[in-house]
Amino acid sequence: MKIIIINGPNLNLLGKREPEVYGSKSFEDFFSELKKKFPGLDLNYFQSNVEGELINKIQHCGFDHYGIILNAGAYTHTSIAIADAIAAIKTPVIEVHISNIFAREDFRHVSYLGKNCVGSISGFGLRGYEMAIEHFTKN
Repeated sequence: MKIIIINGPNLNLLGKREPEVYGSKSFEDFFSELKKKFPGLDLNYFQSNVEGELINKIQHCGFDHYGIILNAGAYTHTSIAIADAIAAIKTPVIEVHISNIFAREDFRHVSYLGKNCVGSISGFGLRGYEMAIEHFTKN
C-alpha cells in the first residue's frame, strides 16, 4: 500500500518553529517513527515551500498511490490551484493540520482544499498524520 505525506510551506521548520503550537519534534524524526509503526506500508514523504512543486507532486502521485496525506500549510487558505489539483486526481486525499485551524485567526477557518478531500483532521498535533494513515489502512 503506497501512501505519501505531502507537507507544504514552513513545515520543514517543525521542531524549531513555534514549539508551543507545533511541538519540538522535527518531521524527519516523526516520519522515522511512523515508518517503524507501519512497517508494511510503502510510506513516503515530500515537503516543499513552493506551491507549484506541491501541485506537481499531487499530480505525480494522484493516479498510482493508495492515499495522499496533505498538510498544505497556509496554502490551505489561499490556493485554488492546489484544490483543483486534488479534484483532478483519482487518489483520495486527507487534509491534515497540526494545530486546530478553527482556534486560530479567522482567515485560517477557511479551507479551499477540504471539499475535494475525503476528510480533514485538525488540532491533534502530529498524531493527525497517524490518524490519516490508520484511516487508509482500515478502508
